[in-house]
Amino acid sequence: MYYGGIDAHRSYLTVAIMDREGRLVHERKRVPVGDGTPIVEELEGFRPLEVAVETCPFWPWIHDVLEPTEIGFHLAHASELEAIANAETKTDSVDARLLARMLAANLIPEVYPKPANQREILYLVRHRASLVTERTRLACRIHSHLHQRGLELPREQLLGKKGRHWQREQAWPRLSAEQRALVETHLELIDTLGTQIGELDRRIETRAREHPGASLLQTIPGIGPYRSLLLIGELMPISRFASPDRLVSYAGLAPRTRSSGGKTRYGSTPQAANRWVRGELVSAIPSHMRSTPDSPLGVYYERQKDRIGWQKARVAAARKLCRAIHVMLSTGEVWRG
Repeated sequence: MYYGGIDAHRSYLTVAIMDREGRLVHERKRVPVGDGTPIVEELEGFRPLEVAVETCPFWPWIHDVLEPTEIGFHLAHASELEAIANAETKTDSVDARLLARMLAANLIPEVYPKPANQREILYLVRHRASLVTERTRLACRIHSHLHQRGLELPREQLLGKKGRHWQREQAWPRLSAEQRALVETHLELIDTLGTQIGELDRRIETRAREHPGASLLQTIPGIGPYRSLLLIGELMPISRFASPDRLVSYAGLAPRTRSSGGKTRYGSTPQAANRWVRGELVSAIPSHMRSTPDSPLGVYYERQKDRIGWQKARVAAARKLCRAIHVMLSTGEVWRG
């Protein structure tokens, strides 16, 4: 049995291979990327072989190249690799050797390497999220210039027809020439982004309708095509999580308690939590409340809100929703409320 570590960079890889006893049997610096053939050829002759790669922008192509071979692939959580992060000597060779040693000792903090079709789903929904973030940033800059002139408009009204009319009638005379030019530019960019987001929404709706898991999640009030597809992209296969509590932990909905020097801190989110999943589940609660406030989840949220406040209550309700999603995806049952 052989264990390999691959330190990946944009144009080259560094490879270290060790045997079962921890002896370095092969090492190669600057293996070219090419079309993936060089790394496959470099690993020939070492079977059976398991390799570890840190999470980075380059791991997907390495995974896809090695998947058809008999080589086992392990994706290591970069921020959890303290042995590499705290190493006094930091070189590509040292990192590759440490990865191989930790893999041989079963010490790799593993992350599920999402296959290509699942990554395609995430490219789609994250692209939409980035465009929405950019649109929000542009809207905030417009608000900033309005505030400089003592003008104020509720955020939700800025981009609507009434908001546009208000800007022309009320704001324009009080803005300077350069501020008007800036606002005009930002509004044009916002309109362009709105068109692109609309196109993405249609693609997302089609993909969510065609995916059985996403269709299942959409039976939950408050979870639409975008949210369901994002959750599918992040969580499948659900068998990765042995129990609902494992999924709750992965989503960062089971806050840790830390105690030091007699002081206790509650509610910190684990560093390795999937913040995409956490954010969508917490955001789903207000949407759920608007559509079905009298559902068991809605009643639970209201009861918790009176006791611990709305912010913590949303997390508690999201935790309950997370457990229900685990059961739904595991059994194929629709939402029962």
